[in-house]
Amino acid sequence: MRFVPTSCLREGMQLAKPLYRGNNELMLACGVSLSRRYIDSIRRLRYPGIYIDDDISKDIEIVNSISDELRRETMTGLSKIYITAQQGGKANNRLDINRQVEDIVDELLCNQSMMLNMIDLRSFDSYTYSHSVNVAVLSIIIGIVFNHKKDDLIKLGLGALLHDIGKVFISKDILNKEGPLTENEFDIIKTHPQKGYDYVVDRYNMPILSRVTIADHHEKYDGSGYPKGKKKSEISLFGRITSVSDVYDALTSERPYRKALSPSEAVEYIMGGSGTLFDPDVVRVFTKKVAPYPVGSSVKLSNGWVGLVIENYESFCLRPLIRIFQEDGKQVTPFEISLKDDMEYLNVTIEGLADGI
Repeated sequence: MRFVPTSCLREGMQLAKPLYRGNNELMLACGVSLSRRYIDSIRRLRYPGIYIDDDISKDIEIVNSISDELRRETMTGLSKIYITAQQGGKANNRLDINRQVEDIVDELLCNQSMMLNMIDLRSFDSYTYSHSVNVAVLSIIIGIVFNHKKDDLIKLGLGALLHDIGKVFISKDILNKEGPLTENEFDIIKTHPQKGYDYVVDRYNMPILSRVTIADHHEKYDGSGYPKGKKKSEISLFGRITSVSDVYDALTSERPYRKALSPSEAVEYIMGGSGTLFDPDVVRVFTKKVAPYPVGSSVKLSNGWVGLVIENYESFCLRPLIRIFQEDGKQVTPFEISLKDDMEYLNVTIEGLADGI
């Protein structure tokens, strides 16, 4: 299978992964052939793209970081917590999401060598819960590389999953504003980490490491963050980890006020903020576990060739294994090259995504 941006969808393409609406309702099943009506619906719901099967990609397997079933179950549990907060209801002092977080940790521990290759297929209206699950998954992956024990990984995942709970208490007019925020509006936004911390302290018996993760996820390594302007080791390690995960997933998401960045652009931003916005040790781990060009992406090379990424390497994130299917605009019989291992391609680099293929 391979990823095709929404702008490049054509009738007759075969869906390789199911699509779900924001309420976790199945929209299109795997194997469906795209019609004009389906393509219009995908664009209207502002999906970033879809995975398709075709002759050049049918043997490419893309492994999810966690199972689709667990992802949907976690999003459903998270939505109940948010609804309780929104309605001002009395929480039961026990987080019903604990089991899902433990299951996420178990699945990721079973796949420790995995790089995060998947481009999230989410509609615009599922951002809040999908984003939170993605931040939790990426944070746990980073935590695993730091050799944290399972109990601490669960605490990290719980805090990362609920990192934005404080936004429940911020006006949606401000959260979803399409234009620039006023100084006063941004001051209000900056209260959400503390509001989230205060809410879980008041309502839930949550581990201190999880609560501090919520409070610290917008603090920056150089002290320029909020709400308290902490810097370096003053920020909890889990807060430093979640900060990187949060920014990466937010940048690669379609938002009311900006277009989504590609994974490679978001990775470049994170790397550029190492030592200023982000903890350099966390960034170093992040760049080993997140693929700038995920498996199934169409890329253009500096020699004029176009191909599909079919494998990534932890220590050589910009030098993947690529299946070439086009040379100088002409289709060719597919063949594979490794930018990491093939000596004759040492001077060849990836210039960017080939969106129109």
